[in-house]
Amino acid sequence: MPVTASDPAAPSPAPRRLRWTVRLRLTLLYGALFLVSGAALLIITYVLVATRDPQIIRKTTPGPAPWLPHDTDRLPDVGGEQRKAMLKQLLTQSGIALALMSAVSVALGWLMAGRALRPVRTMADKARRISERNLHERLAVGGPDDELKDLGDTFDGLLGRLDTAFTTQRRFVANASHELRTPLTLQRAMIEVALADPAANAESLRTVCERLLATGERQEHLIAALLTLARSQRGLQRREDTDLAAIAEAVLAEQAAQVRIDLSLAPAPTVGDPRLLESLVTNLVDNAVRHNVPGGWARVCTGVRDGRPVLRVTNSGPVIPHERVEALFQPFQRFETRAGSPDGHGLGMSIVAAVAEAHSAPVTARPGAEGGLDITVTFGPAARALEGAGGE
Repeated sequence: MPVTASDPAAPSPAPRRLRWTVRLRLTLLYGALFLVSGAALLIITYVLVATRDPQIIRKTTPGPAPWLPHDTDRLPDVGGEQRKAMLKQLLTQSGIALALMSAVSVALGWLMAGRALRPVRTMADKARRISERNLHERLAVGGPDDELKDLGDTFDGLLGRLDTAFTTQRRFVANASHELRTPLTLQRAMIEVALADPAANAESLRTVCERLLATGERQEHLIAALLTLARSQRGLQRREDTDLAAIAEAVLAEQAAQVRIDLSLAPAPTVGDPRLLESLVTNLVDNAVRHNVPGGWARVCTGVRDGRPVLRVTNSGPVIPHERVEALFQPFQRFETRAGSPDGHGLGMSIVAAVAEAHSAPVTARPGAEGGLDITVTFGPAARALEGAGGE
């Protein structure tokens, strides 16, 4: 619509401010350095020429000449005015040359700064095009092995870690959705079958309800595990002095004795979140008991090794290949044997890894000598807890 007299005047565009880019600053720096060095050279040259002895030494024959003054060793500089004019001309011409070369140095500095910063512009353009949909792309900075290439390689490493994190998150969401949808589908199928059966009686409906309750309990365990995993990945929200031995003893008191459990619980004071540490011990013990063999055993040890509290859980069980151990700490990863898929949701060991990472405690896992796993969690030294234990 055309603008009329009654329409408010369109706001005038704001004047574009000068952007002090790195290229502009480098150019001004190059020009200023050349100007200062050129001016210093001009001053030194002028001082050397101006302080030169203006007297002319003349060698004459022995004896005074009748046409010269008696003092013939040193004659006054009769060209003083000419010398001053030459110095002035030298200063003027040198100043003009310095100004011209300063302008040339600024232009060359602008070109060279742009050439030096070209990889930065290339990296910036590529980085703008990278999003969560194409994290697989890399900057791939070429050229000499200098600071700019190090910057590009560092950014490529960051993109690689982000790509891995996004891929893991998508896989986790897909697996969680599948794990949550499967019980719901099963419940719906059982209800539809029960309702479609015209001969259904109270006993059959009771059986269906019991199966629904079992499926619902499985969902509750899965949701509780997901919440625990999320809370563990969020990091520590509280820190308290605690003892791994006391936590392990409390967890084992509630554990059903399905296998033989050997205990070696020495004091292991540390600082952390007691609820998360309890979840870590519970999942380790549950994994050792659940994934075992008939008549098997499990061993839980706590103590201090090299000044660091340590929790170690070993168990018998099926033989696990060494290359499969690391994958067990990923969400929804289960080790399947010939007897079929084991129970559980595949979240126990991922919860252990998340809790250990929140406490900055490295986890070492390797196949056991008699099958199963040998897992060691080494916590950081707790100065306050150790001092308190030593003072008792």
